[in-house]
Amino acid sequence: MNPAVVAALALCVLAVGCASIDGRGLVPGASTSSDVEALMGKPSLRLEREDGGSVWYFSRLPYGREMYAATFGPDQVMRTLEPRLTRANIARLELNATTRDQVRELIGPPYRSARAALKPLDVWEYPWLEITDKRILWISFSDDGVAREIIEMHDFSTDPGGKARRR
Repeated sequence: MNPAVVAALALCVLAVGCASIDGRGLVPGASTSSDVEALMGKPSLRLEREDGGSVWYFSRLPYGREMYAATFGPDQVMRTLEPRLTRANIARLELNATTRDQVRELIGPPYRSARAALKPLDVWEYPWLEITDKRILWISFSDDGVAREIIEMHDFSTDPGGKARRR
């Protein structure tokens, strides 16, 4: 293998190894946005709040099956750090009521999205983990941005002998 490729791969492994998966070591009320980014890496999404604060989402999808959100006040001090792909948050999704923006704020950006082949729906996919059960959540939005289908189930493609779909 080319030595330059080996060196690049080694740097990638080191960079990933430096990022914290769950933010262990960060202290609400004391850690700053710089501390959070230094420990957890670049956020997948940043949403600004009306009060001048913000929420940063750290995706560990698809293999980590976790999404963390750090909330900051206007002073850029972290207020909370919490997992977002949880049974409680998924239970808050309401069919024909929850909007795309509300989903994004509640559980974060999707792992991937696609247009449904046979229906006029945009589908967001979230692989997640409930204790040790690998699960998958699909939320389908109509063109007006409202959730019209919510499917949450065991991810059979991860079972021994299971086959992942080809896309």
